[in-house]
Amino acid sequence: MAALCGLFGRPYLDLERYVDLGRLAALDDEICLGLTRVEPWYTGGSLKWMGVVAPSVQRDPYADYGRVIAAMGEDEFRRFCSLGEAPERFDPARRGEYAFGDETENPLTKEQMLYLNYKHGVYFPWKVVYHFVENRLWADKHSGRGKGFTGEARAVFPETVAFLRALPFREIGRCVLFGLEANDHAPLHRDAEPGRAEQVGHSISLCPRGDKRFYLSDPAESRRVPVTARAYWFNEMDYHGVEPDPYFRYSIRVDGVFEPSFLKTLRERHRQAP
Repeated sequence: MAALCGLFGRPYLDLERYVDLGRLAALDDEICLGLTRVEPWYTGGSLKWMGVVAPSVQRDPYADYGRVIAAMGEDEFRRFCSLGEAPERFDPARRGEYAFGDETENPLTKEQMLYLNYKHGVYFPWKVVYHFVENRLWADKHSGRGKGFTGEARAVFPETVAFLRALPFREIGRCVLFGLEANDHAPLHRDAEPGRAEQVGHSISLCPRGDKRFYLSDPAESRRVPVTARAYWFNEMDYHGVEPDPYFRYSIRVDGVFEPSFLKTLRERHRQAP
């Protein structure tokens, strides 16, 4: 394991035996066509500001919008706010009091993200993001209360939604497609700090093509573990990222609460006590 948190004594769990892999090619066809009919989002541009990246990433040259916004003067801040919702709510003289983007009360609009990209060179790792099940706050991503697959997702991706609904979850709190454009990479980061969470969050990641080159890393960044499975569960307390490639890649991550029988099966097959 070499300092990886892992799952049941392994770096990650290969879940291919629990997924109908024969359907993945058909789902890939539906997903790629469907993405042309919806409006994907950007995300991941503030991982440094959020403090969740590996030490080497903090020193890399890719611009982070949390830092960019914090360094804006009054005129530039005013221009940035003009591209968002209700810009009159923000006083440029008090700009240091506001937080923007993921996990804040001021989510970015697409116009603001594009401006940060075009004007300030902010790097958004995931430029093709689509929510099948919406979820705003990270802490709520495992709760299915009041949530469901969106009407658009059911209409545009009917076979994919049926497939996702059949996964062994008691409830689904978030379901997101994360896509990377050609030559982009996902910086090494972790979703939770080891020792802070009471248990590992339940999730299944699906990569229909098996070509995303997702990997895990130990905290010292001395060892990379490639995840080759097309369906897998990994410990979000481990650093993880995606290597760059000269083509578009994507995966779908489903977060929620596993069916108790499914979790019991995983424990038994990996010889773990309840």
